[in-house]
Amino acid sequence: MAVGVGLALAPALAAGPAVAAAVHPLPGTSCTAFPADNAWHADVSRLPVHPRSAQWLGHMSPTRLLHPDFGGPYGIPITVVDGTHPKVPVTFDYADESDAGPYPLGSDTRVEGGQYDSGDRHTVVVDRDACRLYETWATGRSGTAWTAGSGAIWDLRSNALRPRGWTSADAAGLPILPGLLRYDEVAAGDVDHAIRFTTNVTDRSYVWPARHSAGSISDASYPPMGARFRLKASYDVAAHPAQAQVVLRAFQRYGLVLADNGSPWFFQGATDARWPDALLDDLKTVPASAFEAVDASSLQVSPDSGQVRTTTRCVPLGPWRVHC
Repeated sequence: MAVGVGLALAPALAAGPAVAAAVHPLPGTSCTAFPADNAWHADVSRLPVHPRSAQWLGHMSPTRLLHPDFGGPYGIPITVVDGTHPKVPVTFDYADESDAGPYPLGSDTRVEGGQYDSGDRHTVVVDRDACRLYETWATGRSGTAWTAGSGAIWDLRSNALRPRGWTSADAAGLPILPGLLRYDEVAAGDVDHAIRFTTNVTDRSYVWPARHSAGSISDASYPPMGARFRLKASYDVAAHPAQAQVVLRAFQRYGLVLADNGSPWFFQGATDARWPDALLDDLKTVPASAFEAVDASSLQVSPDSGQVRTTTRCVPLGPWRVHC
């Protein structure tokens, strides 16, 4: 605690970037998608533009429009279970970079693309009692035997990152859940986190808080895994319908996180039959050229933690005293 004395009250002082004012629990749980001071909830609206922003965007099909990679039966589903759900062993292709488990998978587990069809076949399972997150990629099942390409287990109350160089169920070694846009938060008018997105060609590198690269080229003019982009402040959000404005304001405040290789400017959301076609169609009108890469290095507290530096406010205690 510090107490300052002066002839006038000092204005509120910021010691670091701001984070979400309130992080809302995930539906059906009392758990948040990581703590409020996690990088996923960091306000990047005032961070400097990254020096390589123009180069990266030049290699990301900048003439394209955004594409919401979800709607109706599409998207990445979220399964919520309680602590009594049976857990099973999973055999991983990349066992040396996967958490051994066991995982709470079963016939009730919702799998991206349907039960074990083609595609990425991600599973995202939240244990609401332990506030633990289980994610798998390329998930398969034969009888009672479960397989996956890779898997990761996360404590939703912790800012701990994966070991350096480890993948997760996502190419960047990040959790998938906190980067999914959900209909419940859009309908409530408050998205409190960054959103996961993809592009087709990436550099063989990664930047904090990502832990793993999956690029096809060694060229720093291409974006690395973990790169963060925001919608420019000059973009006219008010020209869009109300629900689209909620999403676009999140793009301006929290941004997009490059988490995997895929179609350029496809951003991900949770599977939900309530997604309105009109909202998705409107979001498809936003040009990629309205985005810029940001330098998020000032957010980092530790290279092995997703915690970010938070804003410190000085609060008036009286006519001559300020508490910081």
